Amino acid sequence: QVQLVESGGGLVQPGGSLRLSCAASGFTFSRYAMSWYRQAPGKERELVATISSTGGITTYADSMKGRFTISRDNAKTTVYLQMNNLKPEDTAVYYCHVFTIQFDSWGQGTQVTVSS
Repeated sequence: QVQLVESGGGLVQPGGSLRLSCAASGFTFSRYAMSWYRQAPGKERELVATISSTGGITTYADSMKGRFTISRDNAKTTVYLQMNNLKPEDTAVYYCHVFTIQFDSWGQGTQVTVSS
């Protein structure tokens, strides 16, 4: 059974940093691209970043470029999202996601709140 478990969210002041983790299990992690999404209150879920199966290719939403970094450790079956210079508009629930022809799975999400 595919499982994605996010952690690392919390309350941070504007300009601060957080690192989110997503521990994956139940599938061959190293074969698949992984993504982070987020959903702010009253808004649709949006793509934050994607990383290829080997980690060699990463893509970001325009508003996160230069501030967020996605990475992965295939030995630990974990994907990370380093978030720097956080802004109040980054407040959202952040989700880990994997999509293949066999399954389309989401984690339960982790809350990130940016506020002074």
